Amino acid sequence: MVKTALVVGASGIVGNATAALLVEHGWKVYGLARRPIEQDGVIPIAADLQDEQATGAALADIDPDAIFITTWLRQDSEAENIRVNANMVRNLLARLPRASGSRHVALVTGLKHYLGPFEAYGKGILPQTPFREEQGRLDVENFYYAQEDELFAAARRDGFTWSIHRPHTVIGKAVGNAMNMGTTLAVYATLCRELGRPFTFPGSAAQWSGLTDMTDARQLARHLLWASETKPAHNEDFNVVDGDVFRWQWMWGRIADWFGIEPVPFDGIVRPLEMQMADDAKVWRKIADREGLAEPDLSRLASPWHTDADLGRPIEVVTDMSKSRRLGFTSYQPTDNAFFALFERLRLDRLIP
Repeated sequence: MVKTALVVGASGIVGNATAALLVEHGWKVYGLARRPIEQDGVIPIAADLQDEQATGAALADIDPDAIFITTWLRQDSEAENIRVNANMVRNLLARLPRASGSRHVALVTGLKHYLGPFEAYGKGILPQTPFREEQGRLDVENFYYAQEDELFAAARRDGFTWSIHRPHTVIGKAVGNAMNMGTTLAVYATLCRELGRPFTFPGSAAQWSGLTDMTDARQLARHLLWASETKPAHNEDFNVVDGDVFRWQWMWGRIADWFGIEPVPFDGIVRPLEMQMADDAKVWRKIADREGLAEPDLSRLASPWHTDADLGRPIEVVTDMSKSRRLGFTSYQPTDNAFFALFERLRLDRLIP
C-alpha cells in the first residue's frame, strides 16, 4: 500500500530534502508552499497557512498518512513570531480533512528551544550542554513552544500521533531561505576568492575553539521518516544532528580548502558577515552575470544575520542524540562531507561558479 505524505514548506531546506527522500521511498508526496517549486515526483500545492479558508480549500481532497511541518515565517518581534507561526500550525491542523486511518504529524523546530528566541538568543540562564530533551523549556516566550502547544492540542482533539525534531544549524540547499549557513558560507568564500579578501572567521572565540555540531538536511529527513514509521518514537521530542562534533578552527580550513583559498585564523576580533558583506550585492551580480549563474540577487542566497547569530554565540553548543539512538536511529553523516555535498550541488545548479 502506497503511503501519502504532506510536506509543509516543501520549497525550504528541510522540506525539499524530506520530499525527495519520501519520493525515493515510494511515498505519494504533496508539497505545500506559498510558492511551490518544481520537484521530481512531488505534487505541488499552493497555500498560505495564514489564510485558514484558503488552506482548507487547498487541502480538501488530501488524506495524508504523515504530515511534516518544516516551515516558519520570520517576524520583527518574538510576539509576532508567536502569533504568526502558531496560527499557521493551528490553521493547517484545523483544516485538514479527518484521517481515514492512522496519521502522524512531525514538527521541525530547533535548538532555540534551549538557547532562547532571537530577542534573547544565548542569554540568561541556559541548560547545560550537551542539550538533552529532558531539560525542557526556558522561562521565556518562544514561538517554538507555541507551535508545539498547537500540535499537542490538535493531537488531543484529532487522535493523531506526533513527533518533534530539533536540529542544530541545518546544511542544505534552498533559495530565498531565511536561515541558510551553508549557502551563505559558499557565497562568502566565492566573494573572498573573487576580491582577494581574507577568508576571515566572523564569529566568537567560543565558537572558534569550542565543540559544536550541525544537521545535514538529508540526515534530518531520514530522522523524520524514521520517527513517522517507528511506534516507540511516536509522541516524543528529539534532538537530531549529524552524529559528529568539530571545532570551527578545523572546519574553517576544510571549507577554505574546497574553495581554493587560505583560511585566516581567528585573532580575537569578531567580524560579523553582515558587516563584511554589506556592500557585496553589486559584486555578486557582476559575478552572476559573468558566470551565467541562476541567482544574481545576493539576498536570496545569503543570510548573514543568521550565520552571525550561530557563529557569534558566546557558549559552546553541542547536542545529545542518545534518545534517538536508544530507540534505533543509527544514521550518521560527517558534517564536512555535508558541506562539500552542498557546495557541489550549488555549483551543479549554477548558484555558485
